[in-house]
Amino acid sequence: MITLTSENFDDRVLGAGKPVLVEFWAEWCPPCKMIAPILEQIEAEYGDRLTVGKLNGDENTDIVTRYGVMGFPTLNLYRDGEVVRQIVGAKSKRMLLADLDGHF
Repeated sequence: MITLTSENFDDRVLGAGKPVLVEFWAEWCPPCKMIAPILEQIEAEYGDRLTVGKLNGDENTDIVTRYGVMGFPTLNLYRDGEVVRQIVGAKSKRMLLADLDGHF
C-alpha cells in the first residue's frame, strides 16, 4: 500500500498506469482503522491490476478540498486521472468489492 501526500498525489494517482483506490483517512477515525486490513487484503488479491493508497486527510487538506471529501473514511477510485467511484464510510470486503465491481 502506498502512502500518498500532496507532493506525490498527482504523479502516483493521476499519472498511474492502472486504477488507484485511495483511502482518505485520519488517525482519530475508528472506521478507518477497521477497514485498513480489508484494504490490505484487496491489494494483495488485486494488486496486479489495482494500486491501493492511503492519504492522511488531516495532513493533506489541499487534496481533501480538491476532491470534496467530507468525511473519513472516503475511498475514491481513480482511473485515467479521474474519479470513477466514490465510497463513503467503512464497509465489509464483500460490499467494497461489489461497489468497485467493473471499475478496475
